[in-house]
Amino acid sequence: MGKQRVNNIFKNNKDILSIYLTAGYPYLDSMPELAVTLVNSGADFLELGMPFSDPLADGETIQYSSSIAMKNGITLEKYFDQVTLLRQKVEIPLIFMGYFNQLLRYGVEKFLEKCVKTGIDGMIIPDLPAGFYEQKYKMLFGKYDLSMSFLVTPTTAESRIKYLDELSTGFVYLVSSSSTTGKADVFPKEQVEYFDRIKKLQLKNPVVIGFGISDRNKFLIANKYADGAIIGSAFIKALESDGKYLLKAKNFVNKILGK
Repeated sequence: MGKQRVNNIFKNNKDILSIYLTAGYPYLDSMPELAVTLVNSGADFLELGMPFSDPLADGETIQYSSSIAMKNGITLEKYFDQVTLLRQKVEIPLIFMGYFNQLLRYGVEKFLEKCVKTGIDGMIIPDLPAGFYEQKYKMLFGKYDLSMSFLVTPTTAESRIKYLDELSTGFVYLVSSSSTTGKADVFPKEQVEYFDRIKKLQLKNPVVIGFGISDRNKFLIANKYADGAIIGSAFIKALESDGKYLLKAKNFVNKILGK
């Protein structure tokens, strides 16, 4: 399915919710069951984060979850095993979220083959330079029918935004602020103006807003200006403390969706 599964989710749906979860957190094998709970609760697609030792785009919360996951023993092979198990239970898009060094160490084409085999539909790789991707890997990603989504920030020039939109084949990931993930408590006026500015560009790809979305109000504002919203740090925080993580996941999604 690949790109088509990602593209289909945006065709007739409104107020799209994506949840980021860290593979191996809170427990080594918790991702498949946790993901199924999120889907059954109403999540439209999932970002499946693969922990990395130097996560440049991640804030403290996701860095913390990644450090716990690595202590728990998560590896790429275990990640792919869990994705395989998950794909047997859900039909929604599954997006790999990780770093390019992980692909290089594994072998880029071998990695893409593994993604297709296990059921990954698309990729978000924050540290992969767009020009490098275009020159060296665009055709390869196309060969394996995996969507690629590039990140846009408040400081990205309009010409650059349009370039990244042309390169993207799934959606454009609109970073709500110029900081790392998980920092914002509210959307200041300048952020809303930024969302509106991007909306008026009428990009060819759907736009999904991430970073700093933590409650229903911000979720609804994000969907007013874009095609969907991604929640990561707030969800990770909701899983903390005791072991009732599946119930917490269900309650979190219900609260965001106003159920």
